[in-house]
Amino acid sequence: MDRIIAKFLNKEANIHELDLLDEWLTNKDNRSVFNHFVKTDFLITVGMLEYDVDKAKKAIGLRLKKEVRRKRFVKYRRIAIAASIVLVFGITLFTQYERNQPIEVVDKTPVSVNGGFGKAILTLDNGDEVALEKGKDFRAGMAKGNGEELVYIVDDKVKDTEEPKFNFLTIPRGGQFSLLLSDGTQVWLNSESKLKYPVKFENNKTRKVELVYGEAYFKVSPSTNHNGSTFLVRTKFQEVNVLGTEFNVRAYKETDEVSTTLIEGTVQIRKGVISQILKPNQQSKIRSDEEGIYIEDIDVSQEISWVQGLFAFNEESLEDIMIELSRWYDVEVVFESSAQRSFVFTGIVERDQTIGAILDLIEGTSADQVKFEVKDNTIIIK
Repeated sequence: MDRIIAKFLNKEANIHELDLLDEWLTNKDNRSVFNHFVKTDFLITVGMLEYDVDKAKKAIGLRLKKEVRRKRFVKYRRIAIAASIVLVFGITLFTQYERNQPIEVVDKTPVSVNGGFGKAILTLDNGDEVALEKGKDFRAGMAKGNGEELVYIVDDKVKDTEEPKFNFLTIPRGGQFSLLLSDGTQVWLNSESKLKYPVKFENNKTRKVELVYGEAYFKVSPSTNHNGSTFLVRTKFQEVNVLGTEFNVRAYKETDEVSTTLIEGTVQIRKGVISQILKPNQQSKIRSDEEGIYIEDIDVSQEISWVQGLFAFNEESLEDIMIELSRWYDVEVVFESSAQRSFVFTGIVERDQTIGAILDLIEGTSADQVKFEVKDNTIIIK
């Protein structure tokens, strides 16, 4: 086991060895031994004579490396949590916990974020556009907002019109917004996203919205509150049918893939005549050039971290990271060399950090292999 632990710490253990380690850690006595190995390895790496969390925050940054080892990542992460060794450094990746203290990854309930929150364009049914800005109140018909959230309030005495009226909420790069639909469904929209929805849902009919592009987190009002009416989310090549649940949909314009992550409840994913049932802690992926629906078990806390005001990267390439950062900070990114695109980064960063702070962190932990230069609104990666 000493040999396997050493290989685990060096990210060299194979899946069979990880299985053995996972089984061995079911014994609480063995966990203290494992924790000792991890702490010793940490002290040697950092060069400290004694363990000090404050010093650790200054000494360790987020890790950046070249090779991806995705197949073993989930197993590594589960073993680390089972051993109660999770290092978090504020803008870094892990936090030291006492041996018997339970670990919470991310609470499921979304909260408001700081950086970039409160930018949106509301398009009314008559085509008029309204810029929703933080600190400015807005009211038009059934809609009212305070620059951070848009709320639709419906008078049940008002009869359904023959043709429902639709609004669009568009979130630009560098923005994020919260929306409360007329049925009580809550929606959080990420940067560079657009949602189409009715001002008022028709009684006893399926409640339909369309994620035109981008990313949205839905907390759907239960069908039991609406005479059994289900809720349907359409994207560019899939439909999500729900009764009442929480899930995340990612369907950005520049990708040919749509991913749906279920937090709780049950949803049905459909592409043409093919459909699959998604369970909590699962993610489905659909590609435009493939017929099937691929489903896998994932850590949902990472997928919805943006709603919590965080960037969470697990073995993400620098290219993918820069795509996400460019949306949030509304910047352009240029790679002078393709070599830097494949660098891999793991960590958690608060979204209210400045782009400069994040770039400094990546640059500082890349062993001089990645350099950033900022010109106007463009980040050049050398």
